[in-house]
Amino acid sequence: MKVKMILPALTEALSPFWRPIKYHLFPPLGLATIASFFDEDDEIDLQDEHVEVLNLNDEPDLVVIQVYITSAYRAYELADHYKSKGAYIALGGLHVTSLPEEAAQHADTIFLGPGEDTWRQFLQDFRTGHPAKMYESKIRTLVGSPPIRRDLIKRHHYLVPNSIVVSRGCPHHCDFCYKDAFYKGGKSFYTQPVDDALAEIERLPGKHLYFLDDHIFGHEAFAAELFEGMKGMGRVWQAAATVQSIFKPGLLEKAAEAGLRSMFVGFETLNPHNLREQHKYHNLNRDYSGAIKRLREFGVMVNGSFVYGMDSDDDTVFDRTIEWAITQGIETATFHILTPYPGTLLYKRMLAQNRITIHNWDLYDTRHAVYSPTQMSVETLENGYWRSYRDFYRWSSIFKGVWTKDNLADRLRHLAYTGAWKKAEPIWDMLIRLKQVNHLLPTLENVLNSFDNHSLAKQNVNELPKSQLSHTST
Repeated sequence: MKVKMILPALTEALSPFWRPIKYHLFPPLGLATIASFFDEDDEIDLQDEHVEVLNLNDEPDLVVIQVYITSAYRAYELADHYKSKGAYIALGGLHVTSLPEEAAQHADTIFLGPGEDTWRQFLQDFRTGHPAKMYESKIRTLVGSPPIRRDLIKRHHYLVPNSIVVSRGCPHHCDFCYKDAFYKGGKSFYTQPVDDALAEIERLPGKHLYFLDDHIFGHEAFAAELFEGMKGMGRVWQAAATVQSIFKPGLLEKAAEAGLRSMFVGFETLNPHNLREQHKYHNLNRDYSGAIKRLREFGVMVNGSFVYGMDSDDDTVFDRTIEWAITQGIETATFHILTPYPGTLLYKRMLAQNRITIHNWDLYDTRHAVYSPTQMSVETLENGYWRSYRDFYRWSSIFKGVWTKDNLADRLRHLAYTGAWKKAEPIWDMLIRLKQVNHLLPTLENVLNSFDNHSLAKQNVNELPKSQLSHTST
């Protein structure tokens, strides 16, 4: 059987004028995971349109397309193209799960939720000529899942080819997050067996890893055992976790000893009213500054995430957020406009309030305001978003961040990492066009590996300030 698997590109990723590096970071793990359920003699062509021109002249028997909201129209265009050629079309992903009726118009079969427990059955049905119109995930487990088909990934196209996911979902329930919509009807957070996760890590060449899990610290016992197993592997890695989990006694210590060097942290907002409104309770009454300090003590850089446009935000939110992020010495920051994704509680609430003004999925990219804010205009919100990137990554701001560090080595690392991420964008663009972006991976490894972990042998939970320990109880 000839199988074509496609990750459609967002419009921005195909610009002839500018190619952002973020679309060349990670390979399509979701499709490579599904590919592991096919037979050895099936001929699979996996293409990521972000990094390569699609071959649309082929004649596959089955076409599998992963659909995100801002690639939905492109996904449907590709599905219709192959359907007209007689191929069988299977669509899955976040957007398909959120709007199955819409996706079904362009597919022979749609998949709702994660695919590990539905693809075996689909392939059996497909081979016998009786596939269903829809498969919905109910049994949530990664036990017994075959290894990802990494042989299908074109590693040279990516800065971070060693991306990995060892869990699914997140234990928290935020109104603006896709997670609950995608995992409805079953468990919304579960992990691989630790031995399987360690075996997958062993398969990956080089030193660098990037855990794409929503919350690597989400299951404390699993995370602790995973980090223990990773000691001595010589890895340097990046991941995401919550403010709350950073204070868990002993967990960050184990992670840093296992090679953690950079953490994505969803601060989202400095306003407690916003946190309550979005049900992000695990950030309430947390010491953001203390979390950053604790990460820094273990040589871990911080990528802070912030969301604008919640109902308690007015036009002062941008300057307050940027000033706070700079003075905290955060190495990198990502900013987003609050976006009501279909299927989320936020979407349902705003739809009921008649506040959603745009239904063009291309604009649901966290860069456009697709709803009516309560305390500022759409123009103010969008301008503030763009200004935040400009102000945070201007040289004067970078140097302010540099001088929050205590020693020359940390200052130089901050300067190199923060400056390279934004100020070197023309270089990234050139390397992407020359298909040489992967050649900078050793440089990334060296920067991450250079962090000083001298405090690891000295610090333990008993030495944490009481103000920090008070946040570990909930």
